[in-house]
Amino acid sequence: MRPSSMTKCLLIIVSGPPCTGKTTLGKRLAEDLRLPFFNKDGIKEILFDTLGWKDRDWSRKLGVASYELLYHAVEAQVSAGKPVIMESNFSNGRATTRIQEMKTRYEAETLQIQCTTGGEVLFNRFKERAESGDRHPGHVDTSTYDEMRDILLKGKHDPLDIGGLIIEVDTTDFAAIQYNQLLTEVQAWLGQAIK
Repeated sequence: MRPSSMTKCLLIIVSGPPCTGKTTLGKRLAEDLRLPFFNKDGIKEILFDTLGWKDRDWSRKLGVASYELLYHAVEAQVSAGKPVIMESNFSNGRATTRIQEMKTRYEAETLQIQCTTGGEVLFNRFKERAESGDRHPGHVDTSTYDEMRDILLKGKHDPLDIGGLIIEVDTTDFAAIQYNQLLTEVQAWLGQAIK
């Protein structure tokens, strides 16, 4: 149920495959729009640092827990009528169900920002990140190349089947992203959604 008749529940979802720049883009939007930002990998890395890390199976288990904590944090914002940005490599299935439930319960409006990247560029970017030493070791990305190859070569995920506005952002060349145009579109959506 919506918090009050004067408040619109607004949810911005930044999604796409790994290494499409979702986190960077989501954080920048959150800073410019002065909105809270929650992302699955940020939560997962806190769990790694708290509970430790070891192998792919453990990473998957903490991934499931991270999603539950992500939905919990986002729902706390939405239920209070606070706009929020959430980010992960969401795909249709469980994410669609969970977010649609939130939309229905709180009469929330959604905006999906779908990050896409050319497949070969994306797979190479994933390998470079995995081998750079900059990524938290708990993700064990260097052991997932075969698992991730086909997913990454597609270069995109389908938007979640939850309705609402969808904006696609091609991040193959980060320098070519029209960020100010995207920001303007998101600001216009926020302004229209709260009328």
